[in-house]
Amino acid sequence: MTTTSLAHLLAPAAADMASVNSLIEQRLHSAVPTVDQMSGYIIHGGGKRLRPVMAVLAARACGYRGSQHCLLAAIVEFIHTATLLHDDVVDESSLRRGQATANSRFGNGLSVLVGDFLYSRSFQMMVELGSPAVMDVLATATNQISEGEVLQYLNRRNPLATPEQCLAIARSKTATLFEAAARCGALISGQEPTVQDALADYGLHFGLAYQLVDDLLDYRGDAARIGKNLGDDLADGSPTLPLVYAMQQGTPAQADLLRAAISGDGVSDLGAVAAAIESTGAIAYTAALAQTYVDRAQAALAGLPDSPAREALLGLARFAVSRDF
Repeated sequence: MTTTSLAHLLAPAAADMASVNSLIEQRLHSAVPTVDQMSGYIIHGGGKRLRPVMAVLAARACGYRGSQHCLLAAIVEFIHTATLLHDDVVDESSLRRGQATANSRFGNGLSVLVGDFLYSRSFQMMVELGSPAVMDVLATATNQISEGEVLQYLNRRNPLATPEQCLAIARSKTATLFEAAARCGALISGQEPTVQDALADYGLHFGLAYQLVDDLLDYRGDAARIGKNLGDDLADGSPTLPLVYAMQQGTPAQADLLRAAISGDGVSDLGAVAAAIESTGAIAYTAALAQTYVDRAQAALAGLPDSPAREALLGLARFAVSRDF
């Protein structure tokens, strides 16, 4: 799916997202110019804004007619951006969204501190939103994301990592914020817990599918399209499902190759690693699991009334597994 077709798919959220982007611009401001410069650098770095879009669409799919969903969406984007700043420092990443990461341009120290600024600004905005229930969901999600980062760090260069550990990391690091964004969209709309749970299930399963496709693209994507270096996960020593599955299903020689790759600098053997992952069926297995999660996400929306926002959410789920960026 192209960037143009994604924009067409998300057209029902376009007007709201223009308001969200304007709000982000306003709330990025700091009395310290460097904070403005750095936070703006990553916020405007070409991201797809899928997490705030999900908050907006979830609220609209629930019939929401107010304006607080835009503030909610901006909060979600600030939380996400803070995690990216910290994640790139930990992973020593040099490229994101096709441009130099903030840490490679401004240094690790400033990246961590500006990430802290975005976290604290998001909590200021949560207070302004005035919903203890939303604050509880987002605070819990932020905590779970941090736990996921720690879990991933502890499993770096671990040749004994399991598929269950990979999925636990994917849930905490990625799916949690999608789940929270969708739930909060229902929350601010005043929906019953059953509807809140349905939207949360949608966000959770969308997020899992999205992360699994990200894991696949690390081995078979186009660096120019995905905006990062191929093999980044392997270079970081991060165990992801395709690699771990291939280690379990491959021949002894393939397993040895993959264990050596994740234990050391596997990027030099990226071609051989990618071939092993392909030949063991790990690509097909991961893609099929991602599709299963998409099916669950779409099924979670069955109880919502037909609307452009609901259709956009269904299409967004299809995008999760059809994308190449």
